[in-house]
Amino acid sequence: MAAKITKDMTIGEILNINMNLAGVLMAGGMHCVGCPSSQGETLEEAAMVHGIDPELLLTRLNAFVDALDK
Repeated sequence: MAAKITKDMTIGEILNINMNLAGVLMAGGMHCVGCPSSQGETLEEAAMVHGIDPELLLTRLNAFVDALDK
C-alpha cells in the first residue's frame, strides 16, 4: 500500500516517497522543488507561498501515488 501524503509533510518527505512526485509538484505550479529551503517546508506552507490551493495539489499527489500502487 502506498504512503498517504498529507499537507503537513515536508517537500523533502514527499520526494523521498517517489522522486517522480517532483513532476506533479512542478505541473501544479511549484517550480522550486530543487530549492534547498523548500525541502524543509510543508506542502501547505510551500503551496501558500506560491498561491496554489494545497488541497488540489494534495489530491493530485495522492492520485499519482495511488496509481503507482496499481
